[in-house]
Amino acid sequence: MSKTLLLSEDQVRSLLSIKEVIGVCEKTFEGMGTDRVVNPTKVTLDLGIGGKWPGFNASMNAMPAYVGWQNIAGIKWIGGWFDNPSKGLPFLSAMMLLLEAETGRFIAAMEGNYITDLRTGAQSAVAYKHLSDKRNIVMGLYGAGVQGRTQTAAFSEVCTIEELRVYDINPEAAKKFKTDMENLLPGKIKICSDPKDAAVGSDVIVSVSHGSDKFIKNEWVKPGAAVFPMGSGTEAADELLVGADKIIVDHIGQTMHRGALKDVVAKNLVTEKNIYATIGEVVAGKKRGFEKPEQRIVCIPIGTGAMDVASAFLVYEKAKKQGIGTEFSFTNF
Repeated sequence: MSKTLLLSEDQVRSLLSIKEVIGVCEKTFEGMGTDRVVNPTKVTLDLGIGGKWPGFNASMNAMPAYVGWQNIAGIKWIGGWFDNPSKGLPFLSAMMLLLEAETGRFIAAMEGNYITDLRTGAQSAVAYKHLSDKRNIVMGLYGAGVQGRTQTAAFSEVCTIEELRVYDINPEAAKKFKTDMENLLPGKIKICSDPKDAAVGSDVIVSVSHGSDKFIKNEWVKPGAAVFPMGSGTEAADELLVGADKIIVDHIGQTMHRGALKDVVAKNLVTEKNIYATIGEVVAGKKRGFEKPEQRIVCIPIGTGAMDVASAFLVYEKAKKQGIGTEFSFTNF
């Protein structure tokens, strides 16, 4: 009788580090760049964003993938409930399922929020590592929540952050971020009261906010900078996106219809022809990142199921070796 390993959030947390996820994401991006990963576009279930029926102000994504270098298939089911924080509940809700591609046997089911948090930070850090040779950076960060913390931790693994400039619409959140992250970057965190100050002069600009008002302005971004607008809304001004020397994405199909590029695509200001490369192509060495010091690159890792599945499989392998988790039989075969 087949067994499925069940893992809780605490168990997943005990088995996974940001450094390990960076390694997993790097190998998986390379697989995407060499056609050794199958990753369909996300399927979205709208549960009432913007006041629509049924009115829960939430949406969910189904994110399946097959990762060749691990020979594992799986799916993440994840959603965001915008009203939850005011109720004292987490914004995200996520589960991971893994199965043997050859047989369809489900081998694991686990909580997916922590995996999402780590791989979201890891994917942008991996991308920057392969886009630029610059390793001492000034970093601007929009969003002082969980994603802001994992972005900082991941970039700290691949770069030396000489200064981190943090802006959040909630000043108290920014202050708490500085307190929480001070041990990682002692004396290097600057809280910005004006969003402009986080971007001007920064080598890397990362936005992990819910903003849709295109607040990152074109004139704020210096030559040689890389901008990562990673929220589900439209955080970057149209002029910045259209004027970038290179637009690099993790998944062309889904990036054209959600997140940073949604509006400029709808206006026909950006088409697939304007996408210079995927992150996978850059990691695999098929395309180059910065080729001139004055270039500006917009990189959009909007998130793929492949990164989640690959990270979850690492958790599964470590759990099996360490005897962590509960085995359960869902079927009779």
